Amino acid sequence: MLKSLKRLLLITSLLLVTIGLSGCGVRYVSRQGSQENPDTWSTVSKQKRIVVGLDDSFVPMGFQTKSGKIVGYDVDLARAVFKQYGIKVDFQPIDWSMNVTELRNGTIDLIWNGFSINPQRAKKITFSEPYLINDQVLVSKKNQHINSFADMKGKVAGVQSGSAGAMDIDNQPKLLKDKIKGHEPILYDTFTDAFIDLNANRIQGLLIDSIYAGYYLEHQPNQSSFKSIPSEFPKEEYGVGMRKGDTVLKRKIDQGLNRLAKNGELHKINMKWFGTDRDSPLIKNAK
Repeated sequence: MLKSLKRLLLITSLLLVTIGLSGCGVRYVSRQGSQENPDTWSTVSKQKRIVVGLDDSFVPMGFQTKSGKIVGYDVDLARAVFKQYGIKVDFQPIDWSMNVTELRNGTIDLIWNGFSINPQRAKKITFSEPYLINDQVLVSKKNQHINSFADMKGKVAGVQSGSAGAMDIDNQPKLLKDKIKGHEPILYDTFTDAFIDLNANRIQGLLIDSIYAGYYLEHQPNQSSFKSIPSEFPKEEYGVGMRKGDTVLKRKIDQGLNRLAKNGELHKINMKWFGTDRDSPLIKNAK
């Protein structure tokens, strides 16, 4: 009787552990090493797998199709880089406002999803070389008659939480924050949610990456009802984010990106998603 009870308790404990891991969405065991001296490359080069964190609603950089498949510019680019090393890339959707936390905790190995390089982020993580230039635009409905940031006075603005645009609003309040209603934007988990509110006139302006705005609006049936207003916020560079001190991984990614720029593969990816080489510093440097 006692043996049976012990066996039952053991089985129950194992089931609880399995259910707990499944319920928590555990997909990956942290392998970051120390915060001061991580060596992600050593591990991923042996395991032949690396985990990229992304906002899976950020078109066209990385997003889910209706069938649930994750596709996008950064998806193709990451795969092309790590194909050179025989490493498979796993894409892990994350809460974008927690991207740096997820990286530092070891839940993911990289942030690769239209990730703007800026001083605030550079204090916490290491970036690859920049591979794409972006800027912020204000998207509005034409029936709101907003033609400049000055027209947002007393209006409601939206932005994605944790985005470069959100940081710009806080860092340079005179450009937009001081003008809008309540002097605070509405924060959204995803740009998809923000566009829903923009269409419903719950917000009158949405500060967003021009790359996202251009692709999203181009694929909307009511594209002509929107307008994109250039901003005075500084241009941004997209880079791959990794843990501080991950010097070998950075070198491998930088080398892989530059090889793609020289052998024409980056041009092919640019043409597939943008129809142009856009502002691609790697290709400019390769010429």
